[in-house]
Amino acid sequence: MPSRYLLLLLAMGAVTTVQGAETRLAGGDRDLFLGEAFYHAGQEHFFDAISRLDAELLQYQRVDERDRDPLHIHAGLAHFSVGDFELSYRMHNKAGRAIAAVLEGNVRQSVRNEAAYRLARIYYEKGDHDNALSTIERIDGALPERVRDDERLLRAQIYIVNGRHAEAVDVLRRLERVPGYEGFAGYNMGVALIQQGDERRGLAQLDRAGQIRVRGNDAAALAIRDKANLVLGFHLLQGERPEDAAQYLNRVRLEGPFSNRALLGSGWSGVAQERFDRALVPWSILYKRNPTDKAVQESLLGVPYAYANLEMHGRAALLYGEALEAFDRELERLHASIHSIREGHFFRAMVREEIRLDSNWLVRLRELPESPETWYLMELMASNDFQTLLKNYLDLEDMRQRQAAWLTDLDAYEDMIALRRGYYAPLLPGIDERFRVLDSMIRLRMEQRQSLNDRLQRLLVAPDPGMLMTAEERLLLQQLDRMEAEYAQDHSAVGDEARRRLARLRGRVLWDIETGYQQRLTEAFDNLRELDQHVRRLDEIYAAYVRTRQAATQSYQGYDDRIRLARSRIRQDQDRVAQLMKGMEHMLERMAITELEARRDRLEQYRVRARFAMAESYDRAVKAQQQALIGEGAP
Repeated sequence: MPSRYLLLLLAMGAVTTVQGAETRLAGGDRDLFLGEAFYHAGQEHFFDAISRLDAELLQYQRVDERDRDPLHIHAGLAHFSVGDFELSYRMHNKAGRAIAAVLEGNVRQSVRNEAAYRLARIYYEKGDHDNALSTIERIDGALPERVRDDERLLRAQIYIVNGRHAEAVDVLRRLERVPGYEGFAGYNMGVALIQQGDERRGLAQLDRAGQIRVRGNDAAALAIRDKANLVLGFHLLQGERPEDAAQYLNRVRLEGPFSNRALLGSGWSGVAQERFDRALVPWSILYKRNPTDKAVQESLLGVPYAYANLEMHGRAALLYGEALEAFDRELERLHASIHSIREGHFFRAMVREEIRLDSNWLVRLRELPESPETWYLMELMASNDFQTLLKNYLDLEDMRQRQAAWLTDLDAYEDMIALRRGYYAPLLPGIDERFRVLDSMIRLRMEQRQSLNDRLQRLLVAPDPGMLMTAEERLLLQQLDRMEAEYAQDHSAVGDEARRRLARLRGRVLWDIETGYQQRLTEAFDNLRELDQHVRRLDEIYAAYVRTRQAATQSYQGYDDRIRLARSRIRQDQDRVAQLMKGMEHMLERMAITELEARRDRLEQYRVRARFAMAESYDRAVKAQQQALIGEGAP
């Protein structure tokens, strides 16, 4: 059973509730941003999770072809999760709208059912029981297993607050044997039966809930078991059945969140039976505990009251005196606490870094150093309103520190951009000049390549071996032309022989050119394809340069206005946060001081009662002593 129920048990009355945004790390998520958001949510960094999802959803909304975005598979879940994560900040209205949008959206039925469950929980926590009921009844079909039992418990609680006790009992019966839920189901069933008017069965159910077997050291299960016994005991005590009440109050553990109230009730059950010696047993234990607890303070008067009824007036007078001293010390602490809170020390203690960094910060509050502003902190935290306000205040403090960090980050960005500008700006003109030269050469080579390709294509249609002569062959033919010209007028035998040899050589060269034409044409195309590979590589280098050049430019251009706008918005938000924090400080201060003043007033009443009772005990002790002396025949 999740331990989250424990604190709620401390803060709430007859009905427990489900709280806390649950982080769902869905398996198989392929959208990286969605997975990152779930990762942050898994670390309980809900602000980071919400900001990631908001950014991703905003980008998704701007995409023309959303089907090509991996998020389109999980778009419904992403919208739902934004609202779910916002619940962690108690943003009921905004989260409610987000989840309500999912309820109307085209998502799987299981997702829609889970949205209905969470929306019902929002309404229930806000006290809007009618809307909670209508929303929970919109669930149709199966729920994800991880929330199935929580949904049943919530459904039963909603039925109870709406007066549909019989239906609540039916739902809770299905939870009775679910591991981890036995105590909560039994306790709520007992409450439902009593409110239904079936007190006999309700008390029997609470009796069973008060005896459930707890596996291991499950703090929440132990607490609900104690609470069932406590409620049952006080119910019987109010029904003037003190003897029956005592057995249930005695079941409550001596160390637990309800132990002080159980010890106090056990003492009063003894008083109601006029068994003052029995009342002294639990009160004597309670008497030595933390005097800031209301039950302990009441026991300070209860113990001497019991002694007085046992005719031990001297002992009672002494204990009343000790109670007066304890009340005086407590009043001094209260005055110091009220003064410290008015001086603003309370909020400085609350924003300690080690507290805010711990997700289990409510428990860490117990570890705060002893000081006037923290003496009554845990008692103040028992108020759900105070606890919620304090959480809101700490969230705002977290936001305030984030804003300060963001401003520092913007300064760092500006420095980084200035460094980039200082590095790239002088280099780019020279690089651009060299690139223009290279660019013109590249264009020339591209034109030459295109010309060569065109010529080869024409050779496929109209073969021309002369076009594929080598440079050597071309030079050789030119030499033969010159030599033939020299011997053209020589009609001697030597001239005739020379012309014959020159003709033979020409024929040999032309033979090679004609017979090797096809091979040369094939080699030419092979060379052209090889040239194309170099051209493609050249294109890649060209594109890489253009991208690098753009990246270098964009690394320092176009940021000034955006940074200026971001800084302006952050400063505006800083003012809003500061204003909200001041308002919350005032509300928290008033709530804390009002609670402490009520404690002070009650202690002053206790002190008055203690003084009168002490005086009366002294009188009776003196009279008893005088009567004893008279009985001994004293003069």
